[in-house]
Amino acid sequence: MASTTSPVQSLITNSRFSSLYLSTNKVFLPSCQLLKNRFSPFSRSSCLAFSSLGDKKEAWVPMGMLSAKPLTFTGWNQNMRRRCQVEFPVVSAAAADADSDGLETEISEGHAKPSKSFAERFPALVTGFFFFMWYFLNVIFNILNKKVYNYFPYPYFVSVIHLVVGVGYCLVSWSVGLPKRAPIDKELLIVLTPVAFCHALGHVMSNVSFAAVAVSFTHTIKALEPFFNAAASQFVLGHQIPLSLWLSLAPVVIGVSMASLTELSFNWTGFISAMISNIAFTYRSIYSKKAMTGMDSTNVYAYISIIALFFCLPPAIFIEGPQLMQYGFRDAIAKVGLIKFLCDLFWIGMFYHLYNQLATNTLERVAPLTHAVGNVLKRVFVIGFSIVVFGNKISTQTGIGTAIAIAGVAIYSLIKANMEEQKRKAALSAAS
Repeated sequence: MASTTSPVQSLITNSRFSSLYLSTNKVFLPSCQLLKNRFSPFSRSSCLAFSSLGDKKEAWVPMGMLSAKPLTFTGWNQNMRRRCQVEFPVVSAAAADADSDGLETEISEGHAKPSKSFAERFPALVTGFFFFMWYFLNVIFNILNKKVYNYFPYPYFVSVIHLVVGVGYCLVSWSVGLPKRAPIDKELLIVLTPVAFCHALGHVMSNVSFAAVAVSFTHTIKALEPFFNAAASQFVLGHQIPLSLWLSLAPVVIGVSMASLTELSFNWTGFISAMISNIAFTYRSIYSKKAMTGMDSTNVYAYISIIALFFCLPPAIFIEGPQLMQYGFRDAIAKVGLIKFLCDLFWIGMFYHLYNQLATNTLERVAPLTHAVGNVLKRVFVIGFSIVVFGNKISTQTGIGTAIAIAGVAIYSLIKANMEEQKRKAALSAAS
């Protein structure tokens, strides 16, 4: 059966664009990228393709000359003009370059767009992973930290180890450029020093409490931290605290009081240390607001850890140094062995730094309301897991008091987060 050639196909074949022909195949560039065909009057199944030019090398169009604008061929003859106007959407050479680099590209309206990363396509999944790692590392740290205190009850020295390992981690990270170290000057050092001092004091006092009482009881007392924050904002900074916030703190105070009265591991050292920790972290928050800089949170936390280490060294040396040298190290090594002792100290320091860093990175990804809920749930996780792992016996009143305190913290956090969100929206509205 003789094949029939349409006038249009013949005209294209005989023109100086002899490398173009009509075909029933899909449209391909040399880089195998699909093009949209606007040439629909002939047939739905007809597409345009580039064929090999053979020996006519002068017929090639350099890729650098291609653009994303439609390439229009008109005026070949009147028959062609009567049938339609043919447009060839030509993809920019950037698409071919992207393919050569192994990157996926998305073609839309003749443009090559790089595909989204995994974090951009699944932000909720990535944020959930951050929360999971934050909780997981926090629970592991609290459990391992308490186990170390069971055979090595020297919280000042252990606090120093936490910071030493964290500072070492920061230095290694800076050396490989993850992240790039931000420069620090004298003014920034002066601004960060009060923050670091409060961080060091709160950290050491928390560890003193962990060593003295059950982990669950320390975290129950530390649930009072919002109360101290509100009091400092009202009486130190002069900020007016709404009545609803004060009322939401009542269950926290009542719950902690109930839990403390019947806590089997209660002692004044653990209780007072946890309360001092609350005050220290409250003032850390106050000074942090005054020390807001353009530096990223990872570098800020690294510098705070380095400065805090210098504050933690003197009490560890003068309070626990003589005991450690006489029998502290010797007894610990005799109980668990040198290798396990060193490994335990290293890992509690690493978990301490990582969970704090993960907490900072996680809270940067979410809204204040999610931040508040996450903080409350973290404390619930730590209290629950510590009771299960260590088998701490708690009375019914202690359990009820702990639940009331956590519920009060949740209510306070939700109200405070909503207030902060309203302030942020009002500021944006005023700016616009």
